[in-house]
Amino acid sequence: MANTPVNARVQKHRDALRRAGLRPVQIWVPDTRRPDFAEECRRQSRLAAEVDMADLDLQHFMDEVLADVDGWTE
Repeated sequence: MANTPVNARVQKHRDALRRAGLRPVQIWVPDTRRPDFAEECRRQSRLAAEVDMADLDLQHFMDEVLADVDGWTE
């Protein structure tokens, strides 16, 4: 494949990042375009909320933290 100006710029940028001590990584994330994505988010959110509501220690901690927000607004 011939080196286009775009390919050359991208390679130059990647080489500079490598010289700076960085390396590329590939990260797989959920596909937000899937038809079932929103429903899966709701399902997981409900599960997390149920667990949080059942954890009385966490609820007590959150209440204490929320009571200590005086002066946090700008």
